[in-house]
Amino acid sequence: MSINSVPTTDQLPVVVIGAGPIGLAAAAHLVERGLEPLVLEAGPSAGTAVRDWAHVRLFSPWAEVTDPAAEKLLAPTGWVRPDGAIYPTGGDWAEQYLQPLADVLGDKVRYGVTVTGVARAGRDRIVDADRDEQPFTVHLQSADGHEERLTARAVIDASGTWAIPSPMGADGLPALGEKTAADRIAYRVPDLKDPAARARYAGRRTAVIGSGASAFTALAYLADLAKEEPGTHTAWILRRGIGANTFGGGDADQLPARGALGLRAKEAVEAGHASAVTGFRTQAVDRDGDQLVLVAEDGRRLDPVDEVIVLTGFRPDLSFLSEVRLGLDERLQAPTALAPLIDPNVHSCGTVYPHGVGELSHPEQGVYLVGMKSYGRAPTFLAMTGYEQVRSITAALAGDQEAAERVELTLPETGVCGGAGLYDDPDATQSSEGGGCCAAPATLQIGIGAAPITTTGGC
Repeated sequence: MSINSVPTTDQLPVVVIGAGPIGLAAAAHLVERGLEPLVLEAGPSAGTAVRDWAHVRLFSPWAEVTDPAAEKLLAPTGWVRPDGAIYPTGGDWAEQYLQPLADVLGDKVRYGVTVTGVARAGRDRIVDADRDEQPFTVHLQSADGHEERLTARAVIDASGTWAIPSPMGADGLPALGEKTAADRIAYRVPDLKDPAARARYAGRRTAVIGSGASAFTALAYLADLAKEEPGTHTAWILRRGIGANTFGGGDADQLPARGALGLRAKEAVEAGHASAVTGFRTQAVDRDGDQLVLVAEDGRRLDPVDEVIVLTGFRPDLSFLSEVRLGLDERLQAPTALAPLIDPNVHSCGTVYPHGVGELSHPEQGVYLVGMKSYGRAPTFLAMTGYEQVRSITAALAGDQEAAERVELTLPETGVCGGAGLYDDPDATQSSEGGGCCAAPATLQIGIGAAPITTTGGC
C-alpha cells in the first residue's frame, strides 16, 4: 500500500523515538489508553544511553524514577519495584526497570533502527494544503543500511540529548584544535573501574572542563584514583570564578546526594588532588609533544595535560525534524511555551512549573519533543517531569482533554536534577528526620479547573 493510500485514521500507531525512560513510559501510557505505540530505538537494547553511564549513581531514588503506568504494565509479570529509598545506578535503572518494561512491550519496541527523518506524508515543510489531515511519515535506517518508511498518527520524540555533547569552546563551537585532538578528549564521566579507562588516567594529568554535577563526579572519581596512583592530578577548568555556590549546598543541601557530591569535589581541591583554574574560557587546543595545552580567550595557556574531559552539557539533535514545523525558543532550543519555565538562569529543575501537552505543542500538530529532548540545552531535568509530560500528551492523543490539562505530579521543590551522584550507601542519602529528604508537603492549585498537586518542601 502506498503512503498516499494509507487512511489518516486512529488505527495508525503513535511512533515513539527512543527506548529510554521517557520513551518507554510514553509507550506504557499509550497502551493504558488503548492506543498502539511503536518504539524505535537506535541501540541494541532498552536504555542504551543510560547504559553508557551505568557506573554512575542517580540523585533520584527508585521511588522517583519509575512511571505509574509502566508499573501497572509490569505488575502481572511479577516485577516488584526495588526499595523506593535506594538510589540506583544507571546500570540498575536499565537492567531492573527499563529492559523489563521493554520486554513486556514486546514487538512494540524495535531495536537497531535510527530515525533519519519525520515529515507529513506527501507534504514538505512549505506546503500548507491539507497538511493537518495527513499522517506522518517516519524514515528509518537499520544498522545494515536498509531504509524503511513508516506512517504514524503522531510522533513522540524521546531521543534525548546524550548523542550530542557540547564542545569545550567557550563560544559553543569546538575550540581550535579540538577535533584533531579527539584521541585525547572524552565527553563523558569515565568509569575508572574499567581497566582501560583507569589506565588512561592513572598517573597522568587531566583537565576537567565544566561546573555541574558531571564535573563534580569526574573530580571525585579522579581524586579517588589519585589516592591510589601517584602522579594523578586534575586541572579543573571553570569559565567563572569560585563563589559561595560553586560546590552546591554542601551539608545544607536539602538533596543530600547532591550536597555530598559537591563536598566531594571541594575535598578534591582542598586535598590537592585537583587545582581550580578560574575564568578560563577555552579558545584553542595546542599540541606539546604527546600532551595538550589549553589556550584561553585572554591568551592564558594551561600547563600541559595528558587528557581532557569535557563536561559542558548536551544539546538536541533536530536534524531529522527539519521537515516538520517546530516552535522552538531561540536560546534553549526548547518548545517556546516551555522555555521560560526551564530557563537555567532562573530555575532549578525543582522550581519548574509542572507542564504537559499545552507547553509541549508545536505549530505542527501531533509531534512532541519530550524528556530531556524537550529541555533543549537546559541542563536540569527530572524523570518525574518527563513521566508527567507523556501522561498528558497521551491523554490528549486519546481525546481526553480534561486529563491532558490536569496536573498530576508530585515534584520535589528543589528538584532531583539531571546528572548523577556518587552515593553507594543508601542510608547516607536519607535525612535524620522522618526517613526522607523532604519537609512536609504543601498542596497547590494550579490552572483553571486543575486538580491540586503536592509539592514537597525543600527536597
